[in-house]
Amino acid sequence: MLRYQILNSLLHFLVFFLGAGIGSFLNVVIYRLPLGVSVNNPRRSFCPSCKKQIPMWQNIPVLSWLLLRGKCAACGSRIAPRYILVEVLTGLLFYAVFRNFGGDWGRTAEWGPTVLALCIFLSLLVAGTFIDIDHFILPHEITIGGTFAGLLLAYWAPGIVGEEEHGRGMVISFLSAMIGLGLIWTVILLGKLAFGRKRHVFDTPEAWSVTQPDEEKSPVVTLQGDTYEWEDLFTRPTDRLILHSPDVKVNDRAYQNVRVEIKTETLKVCLSNKNEESFDLEKVTLLSGTCTEVVIPREAMGYGDMYFMMMIGAFLGWKAVLFTILAASVIGTVFALVPRIFGKAEWSARIPFGPYLAAGAALWVFYGTPILDWYLNRTMWRPHG
Repeated sequence: MLRYQILNSLLHFLVFFLGAGIGSFLNVVIYRLPLGVSVNNPRRSFCPSCKKQIPMWQNIPVLSWLLLRGKCAACGSRIAPRYILVEVLTGLLFYAVFRNFGGDWGRTAEWGPTVLALCIFLSLLVAGTFIDIDHFILPHEITIGGTFAGLLLAYWAPGIVGEEEHGRGMVISFLSAMIGLGLIWTVILLGKLAFGRKRHVFDTPEAWSVTQPDEEKSPVVTLQGDTYEWEDLFTRPTDRLILHSPDVKVNDRAYQNVRVEIKTETLKVCLSNKNEESFDLEKVTLLSGTCTEVVIPREAMGYGDMYFMMMIGAFLGWKAVLFTILAASVIGTVFALVPRIFGKAEWSARIPFGPYLAAGAALWVFYGTPILDWYLNRTMWRPHG
C-alpha cells in the first residue's frame, strides 16, 4: 500500500514536471516564432538581452527562474515573469488532463491517445495565447498546422470530438473545423458591415504618408506617428481609407482642401469643385500630406481568430465550437467591464480576442459537458402535471 502511494505521488509530480518542461519549450516558440527565428537553431535557449546560450543546469523548468531570481546568470538582465508563468501554467494543464482523463497509477486509464491529444491541444492554446498577447498575431504554424494535427488526432483518438469510430472522428473533426471557421468568418463579415470604419477628428492637422520602405513588401501608412500595415487596412477590395486633407502631395502635384480615398490599388483625390482625379498606386512615388479627419477601415475580429477557431473545432468538435464562442464572449465582457470599474479601461484594450477563445476552449475541455448539462436541465421545457 505504501509503495502504491509513493509511486502514485511520484507520478503526479512527474506529470507536472513534464508539462513544465513542455512549457519551457513553448517559451522558445512564443519568443522565436513571431520573429521568424528557427525553434531548432540554436537548439539551446538563450538570453533575450545578451544572446548567450543558457547551459542545461540553468534551464531547469520553474526552479531555474526562482533560483536565479528572474535574472540572466551571465549579464544579470531581467527575465520576464512570463517565462515561469508559461511553465507553471502548462504544468498545471498537463496535470489537470492527467487527473481528469488519465487516472491514478494502477487504475484503468486512457494513457495513450486522449491524454496525448489534449496535451498537444492545450500546448497550442498556450503558445497561441501568449504570441497573440505579445504581437497581436496568431501564426499559421499554430492555427493551420494545429488544424491538421487535430484532424489526425481525431482519427487516432475519436473520443476528443465525442465519437468512438476512427473514421467518423476525423469526419466530425473536419466538419467542426469548418463550422468554427464559418462562424468566425460570419462574425468578421457582419462586424465589418456594422462597425467597419473608425473615424478620428483632429483639432489641428496631423501629418500622414504612404511609403514603401521595402520594395519586396507592401506599403505602410503612417499617421500620428503610428504605422499601419497595408494588409491590416485593406482586407477586401471594397475597403477605403478616407482622409480630409488641407494639403496633399501626389508625385509632383500639390492639392489643398481635398478628400483623399485610398483603396488597395488606386488613389482618388476629390476636389472641392466635385471633380475627381484618379491615380494608379503603382505609379505613385510620393504620397503625403496632413489631415483633419480620417476614416480607417477595421475588422471586428482578426482573421487569425478565424483560423484559431478552426483549430479548436478540429480538436474538440462542433459542440465545443459553440460553447467556446459563447464562453469567450462572456469572459471577454467580464475582462472589459472589471477594469472599467476601477478606471483602467486601457488594460482590457491590450488583450486581443484569441486568449478569450483559448480560455473558452480550455473551459470546455475540463468543464464543458457538466456546464452544458446544467444549462440544458435549467432551460429544458417540462410539461406540468
